[in-house]
Amino acid sequence: GAPHTSGPVPREAASSLQKEQQEAIEHIDEVQNEIDRLNEQASEEILKVEQKYNKLRQPFFQKRSELIAKIPNFWVTTFVNHPQVSALLGEEDEEALHYLSRVEVTEFEDIKSGYRIDFYFDENPYFENKVLSKEFHLNESGDPSSKSTEIKWKSGKDLTKRSSQTQNKAGRKRQHEEPESFFTWFTDHADAGADELGEVIKDDIWPNPLQYYLVPDMDDEEGEGDDDEEDEEGLEDIDEEGDEDGEDDDDEDGEDGEVRTCV
Repeated sequence: GAPHTSGPVPREAASSLQKEQQEAIEHIDEVQNEIDRLNEQASEEILKVEQKYNKLRQPFFQKRSELIAKIPNFWVTTFVNHPQVSALLGEEDEEALHYLSRVEVTEFEDIKSGYRIDFYFDENPYFENKVLSKEFHLNESGDPSSKSTEIKWKSGKDLTKRSSQTQNKAGRKRQHEEPESFFTWFTDHADAGADELGEVIKDDIWPNPLQYYLVPDMDDEEGEGDDDEEDEEGLEDIDEEGDEDGEDDDDEDGEDGEVRTCV
């Protein structure tokens, strides 16, 4: 008969195979430790480079702040033009932000431990503070936390309370349109590790606010475009109505009619 090509591996062979695999696993572990060690080294060196360039950037940030100070409403315009930030701004928030003269982002010395955002305000009718700050910290166990300046609102000017009152009075539609006040961000410390507004200001706006300041007002442009399209559609509808009165045309007329009454 033919010799056996398969079948149970002899016990000695099986144990030497296991031993070989076990040794391989131990070696993988040793190699992995070396990789981890290099990763840690890389992190330390990257941190040093980041710290070095943070220092080198400071005089330029300072110069930029001095130049921005010459442009009225620079920061409120920048925030209004930023899609994520503008979604958080109610009408009165915008009014208050017209008094915002300077924004500064400071990353703490070792970078990993957190950062602070300072908002400098001119004398204004809303609150007494000259500076509003929010700080983000990582403690030694890596847990994030935040703290901020208490806003000293002038009598009857607390925008964080007012927004909910006006929403309730005006009903659901108003509530949908008017976001919660931007200034509630200063009192919200619930999820410091995922503070979207803080991250957006630090990582997106602060590195280059000019790109948002210079963005054309999209609403105006879209508005003009829509008007042109509506006029063209309106003309087309009139031409087509003479020939055929299809369902599609009725729908378009209806929509146009609604749009026009809104505008």
